[in-house]
Amino acid sequence: MTDPLTAALSGAEARAEERVTALLRGCAPLGVAFSGGVDSSVLLALALRALGRDKVVAVLGVSPSLASDERAGAHRVAAHLGARLVEVETAEGELPAYRANGPDRCFHCKNELFTRISESVAAAHGLAAVAYGENADDVLRPDRPGSRAATLHAVLRPLADAGIDKAQVRRIARALALPCADKPAAPCLASRIPHFEEVTPAKLAQVEQAEHALRALGFGDGRVRHHGEVARVELPVEDLARAAGPLREPLLAAVRGAGFRMVALDLAGIQSGAFTLPLVEVRPGETPRAEVRAAQAPSAQAAGAEARAAEVPSVQAARTNVPTTEAPRAGEVTTRD
Repeated sequence: MTDPLTAALSGAEARAEERVTALLRGCAPLGVAFSGGVDSSVLLALALRALGRDKVVAVLGVSPSLASDERAGAHRVAAHLGARLVEVETAEGELPAYRANGPDRCFHCKNELFTRISESVAAAHGLAAVAYGENADDVLRPDRPGSRAATLHAVLRPLADAGIDKAQVRRIARALALPCADKPAAPCLASRIPHFEEVTPAKLAQVEQAEHALRALGFGDGRVRHHGEVARVELPVEDLARAAGPLREPLLAAVRGAGFRMVALDLAGIQSGAFTLPLVEVRPGETPRAEVRAAQAPSAQAAGAEARAAEVPSVQAARTNVPTTEAPRAGEVTTRD
């Protein structure tokens, strides 16, 4: 069995590790915001290799938006690495701006997580710094506002700063024999609820139950989008025939069992950023700057988006790691995660 803390990396992956190690120099003890996904798992592994097991703590945020399967998976990965893992309960569901579910929802969620880490975990474990698993591809996406919360809390992003993209993250994960090396992306459950429709524990529980049922039927990747009484099921294109054929009846029964009255199979397959990307626009020459198309939402909802946008600092500050109180223009949400 490969020991992920002693396995040798070679070529480009070895050079990438050297860059991460240099970035983490002087950052011990380090807290790693950890989900069990491949990005945060690779960051945790590289941090353990650079600093040692006694100088790194994995921190898992727990709330109704985290599926129980994901929580258990995170514990398995941490145990595989021999890493200390602490859980911190987050209360983003109590925040009106989070429940309102604008395109900046992830900002409020990450801000809550990093606030809880700062207020409890950092002192308890004497942390000198906190890092999270943003990679170089994430930097280029216009639909990831959680990154800006990281900036406000001075959270490090070693993978992105080392130029490590998603493909290289997976190559490193495979070289270190991490159990999550080929794990599909698993955004939080709230991402299944259309923007401007309230995020509630009941909806999150419905989505979790339905997606657990998909996995039980043998679908390794999938999303259940919550459209009120309708569940829109997204699966890899290669799984659509199986879902509409021999597994149609059990899939229908399983998703209905989660409380949905109707079940639709999306022929487009899995769509990352399905709800957020239609609401943002990247302007030529700007990387990335985005605005909410408020005209697509009812006027009251658009006004709410404007108010929430004023709470989010400018993208230039996010790129320079200098917090600012400058607010975006009305109707605009700049995003980077």
